[in-house]
Amino acid sequence: MTDAVQLTADLIRCPSVTPVEGGALVLLENLLSDAGFDCTRVDRGGICNLFARWGAKGHARSFGFNGHTDVVPVGDEAAWTKPPFGAEVHDGVMFGRGTTDMKSGVAAFAAAAVDFVRDTPPDGAIILTITGDEEADALDGTTALLDYMDQSDEQMSVCLVGEPTCPNHMGEMIKIGRRGSMTAWFTVTGVQGHSAYPHRAKNPLPAMARLMDRLASHELDQGSDHFDASTLAVVTIDTGNAATNVIPAQCSGAVNIRFNELHSGAALSDWLLQEADQVAQDYGVEVETRIKISGESFLTPPGALSDLVSNAVKAETGITPELSTTGGTSDARFVKNHCPVVEFGLVGRTMHQVDECVEVAQIEQLKAIYTRILKDYFA
Repeated sequence: MTDAVQLTADLIRCPSVTPVEGGALVLLENLLSDAGFDCTRVDRGGICNLFARWGAKGHARSFGFNGHTDVVPVGDEAAWTKPPFGAEVHDGVMFGRGTTDMKSGVAAFAAAAVDFVRDTPPDGAIILTITGDEEADALDGTTALLDYMDQSDEQMSVCLVGEPTCPNHMGEMIKIGRRGSMTAWFTVTGVQGHSAYPHRAKNPLPAMARLMDRLASHELDQGSDHFDASTLAVVTIDTGNAATNVIPAQCSGAVNIRFNELHSGAALSDWLLQEADQVAQDYGVEVETRIKISGESFLTPPGALSDLVSNAVKAETGITPELSTTGGTSDARFVKNHCPVVEFGLVGRTMHQVDECVEVAQIEQLKAIYTRILKDYFA
């Protein structure tokens, strides 16, 4: 049997801070190749990615797993009480960057897939897409893998993303969708002047304050059947002006929006531009707007895939998981254009923190859940 705990430790010891591969994908490629998977490196833009398939290409029934081996920086290493790439185990808990997000998830589904095809070769295909570019801009990670699959006529019937999804207890939550995410940056330009003679200047600050108030005060929606209400957060307002007797010429600000399926990035962009234009007219200033849409909202409606995962989770944990759309973005936002996708993984309380850690028992439990999912899917 493939030891998912040992595999997690081996992956943790690979210092794969985005965009460095660190040996993690090489380790997985060797493991999967030895088990009979056809492996292809899909590197793009300086990012390393791995595609692995067991079974016939183009099979009508194929189960996919998606995950990432890149991790965020350790931050202040002196603040860690355990080596961030040491994978040390203390009192049943493994410490290290990526233990939670999400090398344990990758280890669990890789180990489950390897053991499953060796013990019970399925009538179908199992596909693993593993990227080294989830924690950064995600421009050349899962998107590169999906582009490769489109060009090579590779197809997943369904996909499970192994991100940590449980807030506090193993088995309590499955993600069946995610909110969209976008950021808008505004630069308001007026005319600099002396604060004692404001009529000779054109102050950009009141215009920026008004714009931010209009945006923050607007109710986007009241939520939907599967999503909470969309939110807009003002994340910065800055002039860089330290002189109290000077009216600055320019001010910048930004907002971040997390939106549900009642909106699209394009429609929200149009609204933001209209609001900025209105403030520019009202205050006689110039407003430059730049918008980045990180991902659209999506939902995999409750049904066969969520039932499959939910039943396996309940069988292994005794808990019926909640079907949720909370949290930030994940690479599921790309996979949803390819096939139905849900997310399930372990407890994510310590992800991105100093002394990130995972209970060893959770890794073993996660492998058991993924194994049961494969058995039930191919039954």
